[in-house]
Amino acid sequence: MEAIILCGGLATRLGETAKTVPKVLLEIAGKTVLAWQLELLMAAGVTEVVLASGHLHDVLSERVGASYAGVRIRYAKEEKRLGTGGAIQNAMRQIRTSPFFVLNGDILLADFSFREMLDRFQQSMVGVLLSVHVSDIRPYGEIVSDDAGKIQEFREKQSTYRAGYVNGGVYLFAQNIADAFPKGQETFSMERDVFPVVSNLYALQTDADWIDIGVPERLAYARKHFPFG
Repeated sequence: MEAIILCGGLATRLGETAKTVPKVLLEIAGKTVLAWQLELLMAAGVTEVVLASGHLHDVLSERVGASYAGVRIRYAKEEKRLGTGGAIQNAMRQIRTSPFFVLNGDILLADFSFREMLDRFQQSMVGVLLSVHVSDIRPYGEIVSDDAGKIQEFREKQSTYRAGYVNGGVYLFAQNIADAFPKGQETFSMERDVFPVVSNLYALQTDADWIDIGVPERLAYARKHFPFG
């Protein structure tokens, strides 16, 4: 089985911390973010990963190489910024399996198995998105799903403080997700341009410990507390 990890962003919100080191290679509790993610993927049967790289590609490829933490690594380098959708489209040229995982390169999960997503996935589905419970939805995009888990709505960042289920940045896609990509476009967003037009996406809700380390305060929190216990 294969996976794509999106790790080509500029990481501007992290400032100097990620100026010379890709976010996916930042260390948390003695391991890189990439190593933590690969552990989860390997436990679900993933043997090959495509790193969708761009910014700091040379640093990433030099430090990671063709194998990392027991997983074969390939690269899909962006020559220009492609957005999340364009990066996945570019990396999918190297993906042969269906379904396959896609991860944002700045998320960490504890006490969760990606096999839960595989168990949830059915051949009739275009994809399963991990929907994580947070106490404050304001920094994230909310996912609204029905009792069967079928996604009804994606809501942009909300202004009201409340708990809810948000996009966890972990996806399990069938190859036909590409049918929803904007035709003839290299640069586009999964969140804005693809998800809203796909009618057969499902959410797997979880209360597992999850954190997005994309801003300094959450990175500092993860370095102090992860793996959460």
